[in-house]
Amino acid sequence: MGTITRSFTSKKPSEIMRLIVTTFIGVIFGFFLGVSFPTLSITKLNLPSALLPSVDLSYIEDKYAGHYDWSFMKNNNRSSSRYQSSNDTSKIWVPSNPRGAERLPPGIVDAESDFNLRRLWGKPSEDLATKPKYLITFTVGYDQRDNIDKAVKKFSENFTILLFHYDGRATEWEEFEWSKKAIHVSTRKQTKWWYAKRFLHPDIVAPYDYIFIWDEDLGVEHFDAEEYLKLVRKHGLDISQPALEPNKGLVWQMTKRRDDEEVHKVTEEKPGRCFDPHMPPCAAFIEIMAPVFSRDAWRCVWHMIQNDLVHGWGLDFAMRKCVEPAHEKIGVVDAQWIVHQGIPSLGNQGESEDVGKPPRNGVEHRCRMEWTMFQNRMAYAENAYYKSMGIDMSKSTPP
Repeated sequence: MGTITRSFTSKKPSEIMRLIVTTFIGVIFGFFLGVSFPTLSITKLNLPSALLPSVDLSYIEDKYAGHYDWSFMKNNNRSSSRYQSSNDTSKIWVPSNPRGAERLPPGIVDAESDFNLRRLWGKPSEDLATKPKYLITFTVGYDQRDNIDKAVKKFSENFTILLFHYDGRATEWEEFEWSKKAIHVSTRKQTKWWYAKRFLHPDIVAPYDYIFIWDEDLGVEHFDAEEYLKLVRKHGLDISQPALEPNKGLVWQMTKRRDDEEVHKVTEEKPGRCFDPHMPPCAAFIEIMAPVFSRDAWRCVWHMIQNDLVHGWGLDFAMRKCVEPAHEKIGVVDAQWIVHQGIPSLGNQGESEDVGKPPRNGVEHRCRMEWTMFQNRMAYAENAYYKSMGIDMSKSTPP
């Protein structure tokens, strides 16, 4: 027993010294190791929220930080805060961006759209085999499906087909193969100008060079869309329509077909209708049944369409304000002509204000009323503008 006790006593001082030295070295090593690495905050880690407990991690860090000297971490956080402040995305303000998008970096702004159909799979860049360059819209009822079928076949794959359904029967058109690729918009008892104002915003149709906004009752036996556009480009037309044939039912001489011309831009009207040979209806004039607009012309015309005036009467006389010189850039294409069949379809869905009168009477009454309202609004807007500019229009000739 005595021998064992002496042996333990003799080794104790050396072991104590070894423990002290080891502890000192460990403290020094730990200090330098801590200085060498930045503070790691679990609240800064980009971990899925499902992997973290539903507790306030920043609260935990703040609570336990009080037990230690976190001066290094605090200094580092202050530097980080200054960096974040200087890169705060709320500071972005680009006045040249579209209205409402001023806070976005310009590189992410996608201001335009189209009617191209997209897949639910694959790469977006591979969605489209071809990109249509033109847009054709028809405002239709199912009863005119055969007529529309003939019309659509006159337009190549360069056209996006858009049907506005005023009778609510949009799904029944799938008997036609082309209908499966067309765009269908359905709202009951609405006109093409109601649709145009709401679905043909210039930024939506911006990818299309030309926009056709046509009625459903047009005969197209003598019409080819691609040939039509060749003549439109050749003669520099921004607003146009195919000539009308036969003469029966023509309201204006301007839209009457001429056998010996490709395109005409002026005409002679009945006495008293034209006070200026360069003004409607003798020039700078087409009707609203089958208009064709260039992209730039449509951007202007769309803004001129009144939101509450749905029949479009009066627009044909005012479109000249959207191109310059109007008597050169508005015309009728004779070499590609159509027939206005005059089918009373949408008009028959109205209501007459007079007992015993057909529904179409109420529609025609509103058409005339809208024409007067549109003329008055245009005159008032122009007079107000000129007055604000200090120009006395009472001494000028009529517009």
